[in-house]
Amino acid sequence: MIEPVLSVRDLKVDFVTRHSVLNVLDGVSFDIARGETLGIVGESGAGKTMAGLAVIGLIDPPGRMSGGEVHLCGERIDALPEWMLRPLRGKRIGMIFQDPLASLNPYYRIGDQLVTTIRTHLNVSAREARERAIALLADVGIAAPQERARAFPHQFSGGMRQRVALALALCAEPELLIADEPTTALDVSVQAQIMELLQRLCRERGMAIMLIAHDLAVIAGYADRIAVFYAGRVVEVGPVRAIVQMPRHPYTQGLMEAIPPLHGDVARLARIPGSVPRLGEIPTGCPFNPRCPKVFSICRDIRPDLRGESERLTACHLYDARFARPGEPHGQ
Repeated sequence: MIEPVLSVRDLKVDFVTRHSVLNVLDGVSFDIARGETLGIVGESGAGKTMAGLAVIGLIDPPGRMSGGEVHLCGERIDALPEWMLRPLRGKRIGMIFQDPLASLNPYYRIGDQLVTTIRTHLNVSAREARERAIALLADVGIAAPQERARAFPHQFSGGMRQRVALALALCAEPELLIADEPTTALDVSVQAQIMELLQRLCRERGMAIMLIAHDLAVIAGYADRIAVFYAGRVVEVGPVRAIVQMPRHPYTQGLMEAIPPLHGDVARLARIPGSVPRLGEIPTGCPFNPRCPKVFSICRDIRPDLRGESERLTACHLYDARFARPGEPHGQ
C-alpha cells in the first residue's frame, strides 16, 4: 500500500472557556495521497477550516489539539515543538488562506515577498530567488510578471491577489497544499481559472491538495474524493462520482439537492431545515438528527461511526444492519 502524503487520525480540537470545553473537531480522520485532491465540504461552522489549521499547527489559544495524530509522509508532526514545526510551513506544507489580501503584507512589493519566502526555505542566492519568483508569477497566470512583481498587493484585483497567494504557497514546492476557500468572493470565470490552475499544478507537481469549500458544486468539479463535514465530524467520505451520483448520508443528500439546476426552472430551491448546532449544544447521538428527514429513535441516543468499504464510508445508522429500520436499503 502506498503511504499517503497526509494521514489524519482521530483528530480532536477543543476550545476552553470559563464555563466549559467546546469540541470543535471530534474524531476526524482522513488520508490524502500524492497527486490527489481531497475536497472538504460542509456548511459554515462544520469545522473545515479548523481541520486545515490543525494540520499545519496554527491553532491559537484558547484552542488546543486535544487528541489524535497528524502524519506527513509517515512522519508524525502534531507532536513536534514549534521550532521544528515552523520550517515545515511553507516548505513541505503550503496554505492558501480565505482572504488573500490578509495574507499579503501591504508594505512590501509582491516580488519582495516571494523572494523572502523562497530564501527562507531554499538555499538559493538573491538572484536565483528573484528569477524563481518571476517564474512562479508566470506559472500562476499573471501577465508581465517582471513588471507586476514590483507592484504592491493593493494594486492587484481579487483574482490576481489569489494567484499571488497561490504562488507564495507553491514557492518551495510543498508536498501538501491546503487551500481554504481559494475562490471566495471571486466571480465565476476567475473561480474556474483558479481551480483549473490548482488542478493542473497538482498533476504536474504530484502534490496532495486539501481543498476546503462550502460549495459542493465546486468541490465536485475539481476534487478526486470528498469528505463531508458536519458539526466537527466526518459524516461521509468517498470518490467524487459516487458522492455526487449516489449520496448516502441524509446531510450529503440535502447538500446535493440544494444545488440549483443548470437547466429547467424550479419554483423554490431545496433547503436543509435548521442550522449547524452551536458549539456546546451539539445533540447526543447523531449530531444531524434534529434536521434529518430520516431520523429514527436510535439516532437520538447513539452516535454513528464511519462504516463501509475502504473507499466509501458513511456515519449513518441507516447503513448499519444492527440499527437500520425495516425496509431501509442499508449497506448500499
